[in-house]
Amino acid sequence: EVQLVESGGGLVQAGGSLRLSCAASGFTFDDYAIGWFRQAPGKEREGLLCINKSDGSTTSYVDSVKGRFTISSDNAKNTVYLQMNNLKLEDTALYYCAAVRGFGVCSYYSDEYDYWGPGTQVTVSS
Repeated sequence: EVQLVESGGGLVQAGGSLRLSCAASGFTFDDYAIGWFRQAPGKEREGLLCINKSDGSTTSYVDSVKGRFTISSDNAKNTVYLQMNNLKLEDTALYYCAAVRGFGVCSYYSDEYDYWGPGTQVTVSS
């Protein structure tokens, strides 16, 4: 059974940091690209960053998180991380990871992904 499970969300003060984890199981991790998305109340889901497991290349899609959010992976643990620094109130959202099969297939568009986790809530307070 394919599973993606996010963890690491919570309540943090503005300016603080969180590291989200996306643990994958049930599929060959290296055959997929893994993306991080978020959705705030009343807003569309947006793609943030993606990592191609085939070569480790990463892509950032949103200017508002560039320089603050980074994506990385631990192949031994089948886990992808989203390190979020200098968090802002507008980063409050439900954060998801998703997987799409292929090489070099990172995409901003959520409908191109095959599998999704249930999400983890991040709330930034002032």
